[in-house]
Amino acid sequence: MTKVGIIGVGNMGEALLAGLLRDGTPTSDVVFAQRSDARAEYISQTYGILRKPLAEVAGCEVVIVAVKPKDISSICEEIKSHLRSDGVIVSVAAGKTIQGIQDIVGVDKAVIRVMPNTPSFIGKGAAGLSLGAGVSAAQFNFVKKIFEANGIVVEVPESLQAAITATSGSGPAYFFAFAEAMIDGAKKLGLDENVATELVIQTIVGAAGMLASSEKSATELRENVTSPNGTTFAALTKFYEMGLGQMVESAMEASAKRSQELA
Repeated sequence: MTKVGIIGVGNMGEALLAGLLRDGTPTSDVVFAQRSDARAEYISQTYGILRKPLAEVAGCEVVIVAVKPKDISSICEEIKSHLRSDGVIVSVAAGKTIQGIQDIVGVDKAVIRVMPNTPSFIGKGAAGLSLGAGVSAAQFNFVKKIFEANGIVVEVPESLQAAITATSGSGPAYFFAFAEAMIDGAKKLGLDENVATELVIQTIVGAAGMLASSEKSATELRENVTSPNGTTFAALTKFYEMGLGQMVESAMEASAKRSQELA
């Protein structure tokens, strides 16, 4: 069994760890490094995983670097002399390129870049994966399986990683912001917060379930619920008058641009 080391067990690192264990990886085959003692104690107690020194974690066959983008260069500097020649580095940091990582750890090192998202916590994630030169088929398949334990995985050229970030990486926040706005709107119409929240959540879950299970496109499903001059038509007309499509497009462009700036 390939041993996996996770550097950084914040929200995403923990989600990946939970997915590994959910997929049947023994706790003895996973170790982690974490600067915060309190966070490390929580992870160890919750999942039964051992905290190890950074150098030891870097010596695993698969090293997942799940730190903030601003910290990845310094972490790569710290671990480069401890990496296995036959290992693979998996970066989930937005913006940092495969070449940027190899410039630090060595061009001979196998690197995989992945952009996951927070629904990975509940096994409903979406991740875009890009391969660097020198990644073996076995390494690719193993790493893909790690992320498939948390949802779906698509392989894309690295040039599309910014688009992945803008679509699924940042996407959950768009959804949450829309839910916030719906709840606020429902409250202004007279519903109390608990009722508004319950209705909005179930409406979103139901609509997402229909989209996932139906053979119809989002456009067709939207048209099916929109009667001419009806209530939904009135609401959507306001969305379009206020530039919903352009607003979303501009927001996604801003996310993609920021992702590239972080490189």
